[in-house]
Amino acid sequence: MINAGVAQSYLAVDEAAVYWFKRAIETNPNVAAFVHVYLAAALAHLGRIEEARTSIQTGLAIDPNFTLAHFHASSPTDNPTCLAQRVRIAEGMRNAGLPEK
Repeated sequence: MINAGVAQSYLAVDEAAVYWFKRAIETNPNVAAFVHVYLAAALAHLGRIEEARTSIQTGLAIDPNFTLAHFHASSPTDNPTCLAQRVRIAEGMRNAGLPEK
């Protein structure tokens, strides 16, 4: 479920990403912080800013050190297409209130 959400995020299919991330959270309430942060990005891209901010706060409660700098540092590839999508995802995270550093 998490991988499906991440894949949908990279494809900019935000409604589907929200669906998969919410399913992952429902299935495992102890899921990692990044799932909540990715969910927040997708919600922000859909204009659901209040929900996105709540998701960021939940993610930060799990991992207070998760920042945009952390997200950028964890890039799994140097593929230009993937990196372009990461910029878009990071924009959603920023709009949802994820701290820069």
